[in-house]
Amino acid sequence: MSLVEFKKDFEKLKNPVQAKVLQGFFKTGPGQYGEGDIFLGIKVPVQREAIKKYLTLKLEDLQELLNTKIHEYRLSALFILVAQYKKADAKNKKLIFNFYLKNSKNINNWDLVDLSAPNIVGDYLLDKDRKILYKLASSKNIWERRIAILATFTFLRDKDFKETIKISELLLKDEHDLIHKAVGWMLRESGKREEKVLLKFLDKYYKIMRRTMLRYAIEKLPENKRKFYLAK
Repeated sequence: MSLVEFKKDFEKLKNPVQAKVLQGFFKTGPGQYGEGDIFLGIKVPVQREAIKKYLTLKLEDLQELLNTKIHEYRLSALFILVAQYKKADAKNKKLIFNFYLKNSKNINNWDLVDLSAPNIVGDYLLDKDRKILYKLASSKNIWERRIAILATFTFLRDKDFKETIKISELLLKDEHDLIHKAVGWMLRESGKREEKVLLKFLDKYYKIMRRTMLRYAIEKLPENKRKFYLAK
């Protein structure tokens, strides 16, 4: 199946009413984090079904999709990339990993990051040096910072908390609400697997954590502990 056919299929699926809702939800107005994003109004489950015919698209085709302002094109390209990564050998996993990072400027909304970074960046770095995550966490680009913390989600499945904690510390004073939420989320996931890891972090930092980050982090704790950390 070709890229031309892909675009024709998506054109048939577009929903102007839904597109307007999504444009607001993903903050596409002037000065907002998703400024300039264009939506066709195609929901994620529909996209996942539609791309099944296009899982063999070449990287140059995916690059073309990632270069567009159309949100669904970029998200679907990432879904295809994740599917290709899962089936790839070691050489091609590295190729896809590098391709992904080179496109960080195009992975520029929170859903694009969240639905791809753990599956590609996190998975690739499971048994490798993770210095790149610290470089991303120090980036001026919000999406690279979000990629850094979301990639650690994969490590948590093996109760490997080191990078989640260290990168959370690096992002502790980040100015952006989307980073506060992402860090809080990953801390919460750490706590679900090993509560003492989360409590150790909270005891050290809860007084200086951003309120949103703190609320996300403590969401699954017992009520008495939540009240304690909120009463700062």
